Amino acid sequence: MMVLNLISKPFSANLRAALMAVLAACCTHPFLASAGDQRLTQLTHVPVSKVTQPPVGWIDFCTQQPNECAGATKKVRDFVITPKRWNDLAHVNRLVNAMIKPLTDLEHWGVVEHWSYPDDGYGDCEDYVLLKRRMLLQSGWPWEVLLITVVRGNKNEGHAVLTVITDKGDYVLDNQNEHILLWWETGYRFVKRQSRSDPNVWVSLGNALRVIATATPR
Repeated sequence: MMVLNLISKPFSANLRAALMAVLAACCTHPFLASAGDQRLTQLTHVPVSKVTQPPVGWIDFCTQQPNECAGATKKVRDFVITPKRWNDLAHVNRLVNAMIKPLTDLEHWGVVEHWSYPDDGYGDCEDYVLLKRRMLLQSGWPWEVLLITVVRGNKNEGHAVLTVITDKGDYVLDNQNEHILLWWETGYRFVKRQSRSDPNVWVSLGNALRVIATATPR
């Protein structure tokens, strides 16, 4: 886990203590985590930067299925993660990960990038994300808390996950992990995602290490 790796590095005593406090809070059931110090609660949300270009795959997907991309501009609001909602989230993540078989777009469609619903039982990372998003939307979840997100892994490879914005933090649904983690627990570098106010506007994102290192006084 990324946090454990960070703690082993020669950070200040205050920073190590802050990291341990965040880890202890986030490893409990999400509804039991304490809000704690304001500087630490800020770590539960991905830092958002400026507006950026949407992925080509999203643009093409919306051209083919405009109704799936419609969304009136909304006022951002807190979304409370109740025990039932958490169970629904975990169920959708496990179900989609189990029912879809991984297949690259090149193998599947003969092109490098093609976003679509995996209706034939095959898909790559963004297709898992689209299906999870659709299932949660159909269950009554608001679209502004279900954000398609582009990240990069340890080898700088591109990847797509679904970020779920809640009052307890930004959780990640990932086809490569059956567990739902807070964003900074994933080890990914977060690149960009949909805006909470408009699904067709994308924003650049910060990274966990910089935020954690600057959130606590030295």
